[in-house]
Amino acid sequence: MMTVRNIPDEIHNALKVRAKLHNRSTEAEVRAILEEAIRPESRIRMGDALASLGREIGLTNDDFAVFDQVRDKAPAEPVRFE
Repeated sequence: MMTVRNIPDEIHNALKVRAKLHNRSTEAEVRAILEEAIRPESRIRMGDALASLGREIGLTNDDFAVFDQVRDKAPAEPVRFE
């Protein structure tokens, strides 16, 4: 939960108008604005970045087969909190 105090009337009115344009409540509009600011569409996603890097350096399926050969296949031991 969050409370924002002392928002100027012009900002509050603009939020209400923007919310109405997007068919949302003012509260939902504020959540959407905050989410957009924190997680913009242009952010780099880790999986996309790694795939791009693999393409740039020319990794092939054969390269990944080597990883499977040398990877430790023993099940991981669960963490113990004793």
